[in-house]
Amino acid sequence: MSEQRQVPVAKFKAGPVSCALWENRLVANGKTALVMKASISKAYKDRNGQWSSTSSFNRDEIPLVMYCLQKAYAAMIEQNSKGSGMAGEEAAA
Repeated sequence: MSEQRQVPVAKFKAGPVSCALWENRLVANGKTALVMKASISKAYKDRNGQWSSTSSFNRDEIPLVMYCLQKAYAAMIEQNSKGSGMAGEEAAA
């Protein structure tokens, strides 16, 4: 059986910082709900020159993180207002 790799439904970037939005299906008590989640990371080159990522940010990167998360939040709210029920489901569960 082949495993299907999940891809983000949206991605936001500011310098080395990026935020990906993921759509998750949850089943509870026989009901399926869609929940949007955000992951944030920073790309950098390690000592060997290979690209890597981290979820640790220095003081000057915090505004970039905030910018990406604001964009992600706006996208979640927009999806919710379209009636998809994605945003806010987690709080209701």
